[in-house]
Amino acid sequence: MRRLPPQKTEENLAQLIDLVPNLHEELINAVDQPLKIGSCKKEGKDYILCAFNRDGDSHRSPWSNEYDPHINDGILPSSRIRKLEIAANEAFNTYREMYYEGGVSSAYFWDDQEGFSGAVLFKKAGDGVRKMKGVWDSIHVFKANERGRKAQYKLTSTVMLYTITNKSDLGNMNLSGSMTRQFEADYPFDEPSAHIANIGRMVEDIELKMRNLLQEVYFSKTKDIVNGLRSVNSLIDAQKQADIQRELVGKLLERERKT
Repeated sequence: MRRLPPQKTEENLAQLIDLVPNLHEELINAVDQPLKIGSCKKEGKDYILCAFNRDGDSHRSPWSNEYDPHINDGILPSSRIRKLEIAANEAFNTYREMYYEGGVSSAYFWDDQEGFSGAVLFKKAGDGVRKMKGVWDSIHVFKANERGRKAQYKLTSTVMLYTITNKSDLGNMNLSGSMTRQFEADYPFDEPSAHIANIGRMVEDIELKMRNLLQEVYFSKTKDIVNGLRSVNSLIDAQKQADIQRELVGKLLERERKT
């Protein structure tokens, strides 16, 4: 599933579930799916729909802490974890504006035996002005184990990216894929709010590394391959440039011999 186009994940996952229906729940929890966006009717803000805020067919809004459609027995975080969740949504909303300049972000926390766990999500879709459709989904799932005045954080981050171009002069192009990385770290915390700073630091670091890796390795490699398959300039111009270079090299060598 990780090697198939992200924009077709739902379709491929449905076909896979049809083949092995007894693994339905395991596949749903194991396969990262493209993020969707919903709107909080009470607060009037957008939020991300995913497996981390889903209970049955309803999704919980991080802004109002209510499920849509409404259910009476939905899973809710404890009051302590809910306070951290509210602070995290405000902090990562600022992070999103700084780094993504748009899009939607959401953070969902839930109680755990040794501390708490959560997910931080970002979604940014292109505006299509340049006849290019592109979507970036970031999924950061963490587990925080509190040990005295220190906490151990285990972070698993997945980036799903695809760009589709349909232009008359370039034709059709589909560049897509996903990347997953894991990171562990121990940080001190004097008060519960310090968790937000620690998690934010980890998310910022791993997103920067993954963006650089995508740009320097995957996109640069794709550019080299395309340039090797197709020349931007005409073959006649390229041949003229090669002849000029050979002529200059020849004159430089001749001058060195004379001196």
